[in-house]
Formats: sequence, structure tokens, C-alpha cells
Amino acid sequence: MITLVKMSLQLFWIIIEDIVNLTTTALKAFPVFRQLLPNTQKTTVYYSRVKGLESISPLLKSIDETPEPILANVKGDFPKWLRGNLLRNGPGKFEFGNDRYNHLFDGMALMHQFRIDAGIITYMSKFLHSDAYRINSEHNRIMVSEFGTVAMPDPCKSIFERFTSRFNILDATDNGSVNFALYKGDYYATTETNFIHKVNPHTLETEEKIDLTKYIAVNGATAHPHYDPDGTTYNMGNSYGKHGMMFNIIAVPPQMSDDEETLQGAKIVCGFEPEDSLNPSYYHSFGMTKNYIIFVEQPLKINIMKILTSKLRGKSLGSSINWDPELNTIIHVANKHTGEIIPLKYYTKAFCFFHHINAFEDDGFIVFDICHFESGHFLKNLTLQNLQKDGEELDEIYNTVPKGFPRRFVLPLNICSNTPIEQNLNTLTYSTASAFRTTDGKIWCESEKLYAEDLVNEGGFEFPQINYAKYNTKKYKFLYGCGAGHVVMDSLLKIDLETKTFKIWKEKGYFPSEPIFVPSPDSVEEDDGVILSVVISPDQCKNSMMLLLDAKTFTERGRAEVPAQMPFGFHGVFAKC
Repeated sequence: MITLVKMSLQLFWIIIEDIVNLTTTALKAFPVFRQLLPNTQKTTVYYSRVKGLESISPLLKSIDETPEPILANVKGDFPKWLRGNLLRNGPGKFEFGNDRYNHLFDGMALMHQFRIDAGIITYMSKFLHSDAYRINSEHNRIMVSEFGTVAMPDPCKSIFERFTSRFNILDATDNGSVNFALYKGDYYATTETNFIHKVNPHTLETEEKIDLTKYIAVNGATAHPHYDPDGTTYNMGNSYGKHGMMFNIIAVPPQMSDDEETLQGAKIVCGFEPEDSLNPSYYHSFGMTKNYIIFVEQPLKINIMKILTSKLRGKSLGSSINWDPELNTIIHVANKHTGEIIPLKYYTKAFCFFHHINAFEDDGFIVFDICHFESGHFLKNLTLQNLQKDGEELDEIYNTVPKGFPRRFVLPLNICSNTPIEQNLNTLTYSTASAFRTTDGKIWCESEKLYAEDLVNEGGFEFPQINYAKYNTKKYKFLYGCGAGHVVMDSLLKIDLETKTFKIWKEKGYFPSEPIFVPSPDSVEEDDGVILSVVISPDQCKNSMMLLLDAKTFTERGRAEVPAQMPFGFHGVFAKC
């Protein structure tokens, strides 16, 4: 009953908000009213003062796929032991007919493959043949709504049918444009809904569409699962039931010889209850140690009633997400073997994040690292219209976006009634992160900066990667990622977490992707291996390429250039042959 009243009140305020916004917009069209209306524009906050950014508009335009492998021009020294497919995922088509997508997250998935075999490197790309891609192509218009774009009612339908369609809830897209996930040895193109697509890593053919709800009680899952050494895949999704919304951790076991179904044996490990079930937090990833799951409930909030009424109101899903800096960030922990929720909740000041880096246990503490943003208001600014600007307008977009940096939290696990109040509980000598038990019983945490101030000059740090195969859930030293000296990533970075110094690869006019670490055979040292990154350029005269760096020295070993244009993408994996 209480939930129903809260939903009714929330719906009422959504309607009032829409009426006020529409009325204000209409009145501002008349100069006489424009002067009378109060100025509601917020003071602009600048996070940098960069000038003269190069236009990247060509990186955000539709391209044709390259369905047949083309031979790359290989320069430098690619090690003979390096064999496999570097797979990348991201948007590649930004319009259908006269309909154009609005947001960076909306474009149709285009999968890329650099195949490395005995020193021969080829490149190919194919669109993911999702239902969204197929239906949009058949009608030559946007028929399936995406994160920042609402599909308008079909003009071929009757007026009544178009009107009644407004009262339907937006269907989840199956446009898996974010990453590749591994379940039972197979690769799947993923987004953040309940649909994933099995993809052949050798041919990039779309093989099978999977609906997660057929196997497990979740309405979606992240594009960033975690993997145990035995092949178990962990992921995080959400569900709605009689008890409200829950954030669920799911586990998919390794492939068994008698498995007939793709996700046979999948189970829910545990469920975290949000502070506000009608305004749960947006999440893009989660943390995992050997024994625990970490869920960060950030103040980037999803208004459930706005989602349910978004089609009726002609609003996108993205418009339902809002940043609330007045709220604290809450960190939840659960035992991943038993599903037991740790009764402690850890609190810290508001921050936004997309990517966890690593997490491990040490002497009664959980240490977890994350790419930390001071604010989360910028999500709505990542529109294609904004990112395709140039000159001073592009500088303004970049300078008003907060920059991400790696930070570390230390969570004490052994808390009891005798635990001291207002005393730093962190006894790990290698971290300056702090945790205090307050008088009300909460654990208040302050993070440690995992960088020196000179990293600010590179625009911060995002798209983190580590030597995952050997150091995930373990104490580690080296962190790889991208510097954000532009509205897209413009450098590659290697950070030494002990000295907080970094090494950098950067070349003017080129924009690298997320670095993928591939360990050397029988490697002993943590950074014994190579870094692979797909590097693109808005200059049509420059080739795209796969860059190879020595992970230890972070110097270039080689590059494989191809005469093909590639748009900006998100994530990828290296699939060994």
C-alpha cells in the first residue's frame, strides 16, 4: 500500500514537471515572457580549460561493414606466440532513413576483428544481426528505442493504433553494442538488457539470440561479467517482484558435457536491496574478490515511474536517469559462495563511476579500486550532436565534463560492538584510504588517490584493464587504461600503483581504444606481456590500426594498418586461438 502511494505521488510530480517544462519552453518563445521568467540555468562548472580540440565528427558517423578479411600492413615486431582474435564492439550505424539517433550509446552494434596468426594479420567487421538492426533496416526508420532515442509510432498505422501504442512500455533493445561476454566458452555480444547474442569469434557471424529471463530471474545484466578460474561467470542484473526491486548477482557454471541449453545451471547467488526501490541506482559494473561481491550504489538514480511512462511522454530511457549529489554513495558486500549479505553498509560521499578496476582481500579488509568521477551529471551531455561539434563549442563540451581518476577504497570486515568510534580502522600500511565507525554505527570511508597530480594533465583515466588472468581478485601493481585529453580517449597509460607514476603512448591525430593485456606464455612478472589497442583517426587520409605495445616498457613494438575507417567503440576482448 505504501509503495502504491509513493508511485502515485511520483507519477503526479512527473506530470507536473512535464507540464512546467512544456509551458516554460513555450513561453520562452516570446521575448516578453522570456524576460519575466526566472533564469533556471545552473552555473557552469569547468573541470579543465583546454582549447583547440580537433573535431572527431568522422568517428561518430555510419560506416559500411568489411565482411571479408583484408590483409593488414604489418610494421614492427609481433611475437610469434601471439595468436588469436582481438574483438571490438561499439556503434557503427547512427541513422536509418531520415531518422537519426541522439546519443553515443544508441548506434547499431558493429563488431570488429583483428585476426593474428603466424605473423599474418587481417581485419574484418560485421554488424550484429540483432532484431533491432533487422527491423530498423526493413522499415528504413528507427523502430526500436535505444538509450537516448525514442522510436516514434509507425506512420503506416491508424491514428488509433498510433495513439494506443503510446501506452505501451518501451521494449528492451537487443542491440548488443557494448562488449563481448564469455559464457560456457562461447562469446556473446552484450548490452545492458536481458538479450545477448552468441557470436562466432572467427567469422563474426551472429548465431543465436538469448533471452536471460528464460533462464534466470533478471531483467538485464551488465556488459562486464567476472570470471573465476574454474570457468564460472558472475554477472549482475536486476529484478522486480512483490518485494520491489532487487540487484541480483548471478552465477553461470562452466560448460558441462551434458548441457543442452546455453545458460543451463544459472542461479541467483544473492540480492541487494536498494535504498529506494522507486529510484534505484544505475550500475555498469560490479566488483569481485575471491570470496566477496561488491556493489556500489551510486547517486546516479533511475526513476522507475519515468521509465514506465517514457513512451507515453515521448521521452527516452536516458531521460529517466538523474544525478543527485545530495545523496551519499553506499557500498554493499555479499559472500559470493553463500549469498549472505554482509550486514555492514559502507558510506562515502557522492561519486559516479562506470568501471571497477580490481578488488582483493587482505588481512580482514576488502581493497577495491574504481574509476571515480566527482559528478554524474554528464551522461546526458554525451549526445551525438554535442560530440560532433567543433571549435569553441567542442572545447566547452569537454571542459564541462568531469574527469575520471583511479581511486582505492579499503573496507574493514571485522566490525563489532567494541570497534572504536571515529578512529581510522585501516591498518594496511600501503594504502592511505580510511574507514571510520561513526556514532550511529555506520562505516564512513574516504578513498585514496591512485595517481599523482600530473595525470590531471592527461585528462584523467578510464577504460581500465589489468593482467586479469593472473591478478584479478589479487593484490596487483600495474594498471592500464586510456587518458581522456579529448571527448574521446587520446592516449594509452600504464600506472604503477606503488609509485603512482605513469608511462604514456600518444600520437597526434590518433585516438586509441581500451588497452587489452595479453600475457606472455609462462610469464612470471605481472607486466610480462603485450598491450593491444585499436587506434583510429578522424583524418580520412590516415589508416586505422591495431597497435602493439610492450607491456613492461610501454613502448611500441608494432602496428597493423588497414585502409578502413572505424567509428569510436566501447569494449573488447582477446580470444586466443
